[in-house]
Amino acid sequence: MQKIRKGDDVIVLTGRDKGKRGAVLRRVGLEHVVVEGVNRVKKHQRPNPMKNQTGGIIEMEMPMNISNVALFNPQTQKADRVGIKTLEDGRKVRTFKSNGEMVDAR
Repeated sequence: MQKIRKGDDVIVLTGRDKGKRGAVLRRVGLEHVVVEGVNRVKKHQRPNPMKNQTGGIIEMEMPMNISNVALFNPQTQKADRVGIKTLEDGRKVRTFKSNGEMVDAR
């Protein structure tokens, strides 16, 4: 089970964007995530008339290692670690390590 998923609100722990919050836009492989507004770079792009793309310098988010982000806990307003707990009916749910609250109640 993935501890950090698409759509989760996370906080960056290390790097030049330390302390920033954002939503996970997508997962890239097993160890990388793209976070909204974090790790932005400028890319020089050539125009491509076949794909109807204009040229120029564009800003885009690049993937970062999943170990550099932590899930945001709304109760404590801090970053928190995630654990996995099995319920009585056999379902697995993600929980916060600090207070044991469920991350998503599905």
